[in-house]
Amino acid sequence: MNDITDGLQALIARDFHFAHPRDANGTLIAVVGIRVHHGVIDIVQLYGEDEADAARIPGDEPDVLFPKTVLWRTTGSADEVVEAALALEDPEEDRASAKGCWVPTHAGRSTWLAASA
Repeated sequence: MNDITDGLQALIARDFHFAHPRDANGTLIAVVGIRVHHGVIDIVQLYGEDEADAARIPGDEPDVLFPKTVLWRTTGSADEVVEAALALEDPEEDRASAKGCWVPTHAGRSTWLAASA
C-alpha cells in the first residue's frame, strides 16, 4: 500500500461505506468505514495518522460503536489498521443476517439503528 489513500480506495472497493462524524463545532472527529457482509459487521475508525482501530462484530450486535461481542479487533496507525482490515478473510459460514442502517442524528453525525425484525 503506497499511502492511506490507496488503502481507503481498497476498502471502498470491498464495499465499505464511510461516515465522517463531527463535533458540535463541525470539526472532523474520525473517518469511519463500515461493511455489512456474511452476517458480520466490519468497522474501521481512523482518528489520525497514528491512531486507528478496526473490529469485526456479529451482525446482530445492537450498538456497533460500543459492541458487547467482538470477533476480531486491532489498533495502531492508520496504515497498519487499514492493512489488517484488508487482510481479514470473510467468515467461513454466514452468521445471522445483519439488519439495520445508518441514520443521521445531527448535522454531520449519524448512528447505527439495528432493525428489530
